[in-house]
Amino acid sequence: MNLRCASLCLLLTSLFCLAPASARAADAPAVPALPPLTLEESVARALDMNFDLQIQRYSVRSAADSVIIADAAFNNPTLTASATASGGRSAALGAVIPGSENSSQAPRVGISQRLDSGATLGIGAGIDRSVGANAPYGGSLALSVRQPLLQGAGTAVNRVARDRARLGVKVADSGFKDSVLTVVHDVEVAYYNLVFAREQLGVRQFSFDVAQRLLDENTTRLQAGDRTQLDVLQSRVAVENARLNVVTAAQSVRDHEDSLLRLIGRFAFDTPIGPVAFGDEPVPAVSLAQSYARARGGQPDLLSAQLNLSQLRLDVLTADNARKPALDLGASLNLSSRERSAVESSEQLFTGRGNSWQLALTLTLPWGLQAENARYRQALISLDSAQTRFEQLDQTLLSQVRSAVRAVETGKENVAIAALTRDLSQQQYDREKARYDAGLSTVRLLRDAEADLNNAKISELQLRVSLRTALAELARLETTSLERYKIKLGP
Repeated sequence: MNLRCASLCLLLTSLFCLAPASARAADAPAVPALPPLTLEESVARALDMNFDLQIQRYSVRSAADSVIIADAAFNNPTLTASATASGGRSAALGAVIPGSENSSQAPRVGISQRLDSGATLGIGAGIDRSVGANAPYGGSLALSVRQPLLQGAGTAVNRVARDRARLGVKVADSGFKDSVLTVVHDVEVAYYNLVFAREQLGVRQFSFDVAQRLLDENTTRLQAGDRTQLDVLQSRVAVENARLNVVTAAQSVRDHEDSLLRLIGRFAFDTPIGPVAFGDEPVPAVSLAQSYARARGGQPDLLSAQLNLSQLRLDVLTADNARKPALDLGASLNLSSRERSAVESSEQLFTGRGNSWQLALTLTLPWGLQAENARYRQALISLDSAQTRFEQLDQTLLSQVRSAVRAVETGKENVAIAALTRDLSQQQYDREKARYDAGLSTVRLLRDAEADLNNAKISELQLRVSLRTALAELARLETTSLERYKIKLGP
């Protein structure tokens, strides 16, 4: 018997760090105290270290670069430069016409710019010269413009790519916000579950201590003839059951510690976690109308659905514009000169001695526009489908808010009732313990009273966790957890 007791004491010593202070034996060895880990600190660590948030940040950065890419086609002109050299020798025609050699050089530069109207402006200049004795220099300057009149005309259709990129940034920001809210919610739930697991371990260990003391007491009384062998046997069974409950509760503590560490760190599963506790802040009053209004105004899923509708409206605009004929107006003006030097050739470009112009109107119309009309119908169908999806999300959000509000209201009542039940069970246990000490009760009745007390304590803990979890879910839906933890999502 003494060997078994020693084994149990060794087991409890190994679980010392996991048990609350109230449940530890008075003669347990001292260990360094860890600083408390608050819920706020856990959330802050998760915002810095969580993998999901880090991945989402990459999406936000990529979306910002998409805006730069889309703007570049209209904000940055395109420069071109070329240098061409050619040469050759013609074959002689017998002895009558001798062969000849020729070569030329043609450096050119140009710049073009696309405008919001869809027009493309271009300017190019160059110097041509055939190499040879007294070969002149030919200068040229060309101005050109091409403006779509139907398909591709107007700022609305030409800004589609840029508008889509900016919507993409908002979608990425919304996704990041959703990830932050989800991580905060998950940290809160993991934190509260760890509080419950450790408190439950304290209850189980306290039950084990009581069972062990009762066994020791009954063993002593048996020797004095005041207890029976059945009393001692019942006490031994109670000790073994209590020991099993302690081991199971300790495993639950380790599992919940890993769950919290997974959210607030990286591969830090061996990091000890200090004391954790329920917050003492009062449970706020909740209102369905206010909660739904907050959720509808800030929920990332609903915002993403709205942004998706805006993107699909751009698709409809693009598809509708594609059904128009391509009617392009082009104009160009060319100035030229031929002088003895490159400088003189450049100076004489604007004298008007050499010039030409061109005006062109080009019409392109696919026969029947069958593919274009089909794409337009597809764009409309996608828009209608997304609108229905938005309404579905709105209804789902309302249902989730209603459920969360009810859970908070019910949870408050349940916790209050559970506290009364625990107080009653405590009084009943104290009375039964006094009766047992006076020899007026049995081991079974005392164990039943203790079991009722333990169940009442654990039930109260579970209901407190359920209430805090409901509050966390409601805060996620309302997005008010950002305010609570002072989280800023902007740059």
